[in-house]
Amino acid sequence: MLSTESILSDLVLDHPASAAVLQRHRIDFCCHGHRSLAEAARQQGLDPDELLREIRAAVERTGETGQPDPRHLSSVALVAHIVATYHEPLRDKLPFLLALAQKVARVHGERNERLTRVEEITRRLHDDLLAHLDREETKLFPAIMAGGPEAAIQAELSVMRTEHLETASLLEELHEATEGFSVPDWACASYRTLFSGLAGLDEDLRRHVHLENHVLMPRFAR
Repeated sequence: MLSTESILSDLVLDHPASAAVLQRHRIDFCCHGHRSLAEAARQQGLDPDELLREIRAAVERTGETGQPDPRHLSSVALVAHIVATYHEPLRDKLPFLLALAQKVARVHGERNERLTRVEEITRRLHDDLLAHLDREETKLFPAIMAGGPEAAIQAELSVMRTEHLETASLLEELHEATEGFSVPDWACASYRTLFSGLAGLDEDLRRHVHLENHVLMPRFAR
């Protein structure tokens, strides 16, 4: 049942439409999903009841019929879903966005000095995330799918938790550097494509990390 006492991680799983509302208000449900909606709202200076009304409206608007619940997947199927839905697209998206960030910073950096910072953060995300995906796919996921040693799985989960927090921190830095992914009137097509792509990256990564943190990891937590 939707209420201000709903826990963020469960809220997003029970009502996927709530994720967009939480993201719009910069409420972290992926790495700090243990909080109640009321607590998170107050920390952002929001009225919990008003935020709840906004989420209810989004849920009613989308209907949310027929959406698969990842909690019902086996661990093997869940890993396959994560790789196909998030890892594989990231491997294409990250190099594209980095090249675009470099181009936009080179062409428009003098006019908007923040673009240099955007390029730096995009590079960090590119390098860190590709290494993170490789580690998950070569160490953690094979151990999970093969029912590997518990000690090995726990060690990899610890690394994953730390790297997820680092990713969330970089996403906040990116949001600040892009001023909420807003573009000036004079922005060219490449500039607009970059910021639209970065906004999409922010959204996808938060859902991706939420799925790993709050569906996959709890199955093996000790």
